[in-house]
Amino acid sequence: MHRFFLPPEQSRGTTLVFGEREGHHAAQVLRVQNNEEVIVLDGAGTELRCRIVEASKRTVRAEVVERKFLEPLPFQITLLQAIPKAKLIESIIQKATELGVSRIVPILSERVATRLDADEALGKQEKWQQVAIEAIKQCGQHWLPRVEKPVTPKEFLARGEAFDLPFVGSLQADSKHPRHYFQKFVSEQGHRPKSVCIWVGPEGDFSAAELDLLKEHAVLPITLGRLVLRCESAATYCLSIINYELQS
Repeated sequence: MHRFFLPPEQSRGTTLVFGEREGHHAAQVLRVQNNEEVIVLDGAGTELRCRIVEASKRTVRAEVVERKFLEPLPFQITLLQAIPKAKLIESIIQKATELGVSRIVPILSERVATRLDADEALGKQEKWQQVAIEAIKQCGQHWLPRVEKPVTPKEFLARGEAFDLPFVGSLQADSKHPRHYFQKFVSEQGHRPKSVCIWVGPEGDFSAAELDLLKEHAVLPITLGRLVLRCESAATYCLSIINYELQS
């Protein structure tokens, strides 16, 4: 069954009208037909099974047949990803969405070649948020992760956000396997962490000064094994390990 996305404010009624982007995709690309059943996701936990009642170049409408709500995961994962070259960030956002992150924060670290003014940063945010929307439609994820505007490590840390376990993928000698920190947390707190963040650096890793800054803010260095991973592989590896530990 084809999946589409309508934000919560557009999917509350019994008859849904697709927006321009989703309507074009439904009518012109997928060529849905009257009486065909489709799935609509609102990105806030609700899945709607719908029946198409009108599919034209101008309008696509669907009647809601069934609503189903899926509770969010009992934990939240934030990916703080240094922006790689070219369009690799889009692939990282796709994989992160499939792996259930709640938020993605693009990071402008010292070794990131990309530099953005305010308007460019907003444009990138909107584009990357759309990548996440397409990813939930592909994988059936009920909760849409929020993609934020790019910031520097110092700007993000200045917010003072607290996480049960804040990690950074590290090649340094003091890094430990993430299981060490998970087991220590459960032993001390008596429950699994409810909020985890993972910093993933660019090609060449974070600079020594950036790693020192992260450690000053109690971010824990974790090893990614013996091999040096590309940034997109590192993000997938870290998120997979974190998911395994949180859901085991």
